[in-house]
Amino acid sequence: MLERNVTLSFKGCVQGALLCVPVFPGIIALGAVFGTVAAQKGLTFLETILMNSLVFAGASQFVAMEVYSDPLTWGTLVAMVGVTAAVNMRMLLIGASLRPWLGQVPGYKTYPALYFLTDLNWLISLSEYDKGTRDWGIYLGSGLITWTVWSLSVIPGYFAGSLISDPKAFGLDVILPAFFAALLVPLWKGKRQTVSWLVAGVVATATWALVGGYWSIFTGAIAGAFAGAYLDD
Repeated sequence: MLERNVTLSFKGCVQGALLCVPVFPGIIALGAVFGTVAAQKGLTFLETILMNSLVFAGASQFVAMEVYSDPLTWGTLVAMVGVTAAVNMRMLLIGASLRPWLGQVPGYKTYPALYFLTDLNWLISLSEYDKGTRDWGIYLGSGLITWTVWSLSVIPGYFAGSLISDPKAFGLDVILPAFFAALLVPLWKGKRQTVSWLVAGVVATATWALVGGYWSIFTGAIAGAFAGAYLDD
């Protein structure tokens, strides 16, 4: 059912931005690691800034950089688009879950705002929606601040890239999974989440073992969504 009393205010945007503050260290660390990876792949500073700020896709940026090679060929470009699309297919699901809230917002406002959709501000928005908040500035403010911090954090990572020959030696490869694991904590409410997350994990692991690549992200998301839809709390 669509909400009829959705509003947008500057106060809501500020509140959304403030709710992201505790997660800033994780965002900065991830952005810096991406800058390091981009520098080691041979991207120029301008290319790194543009990719980080215009793509703004977190995990899929790292996946795309694994595929990237210099010189860039059409085949590599298509592969990068393909893996990025596969990883980001989950955005179709989480974007759809915001419809009860944003469904009454005019399209010329909603669709540009969806550029700032991330796992983080989706989580914050759903949490505030459950509490009765109907100011979608929560979503917009948290998305804008996440984009800003993410865009700036790539800079120190890029210039430190030449000093870190092997990011895995410093444990930088575990930052991304640790960040997403931490995001799950506020979502946990009981049996429904536990079972659906287990289903998602099992399906994703099986897909990865049998097929390889990054389709496990999509299949795990679909399986978890179906499990959650047919379970009671």
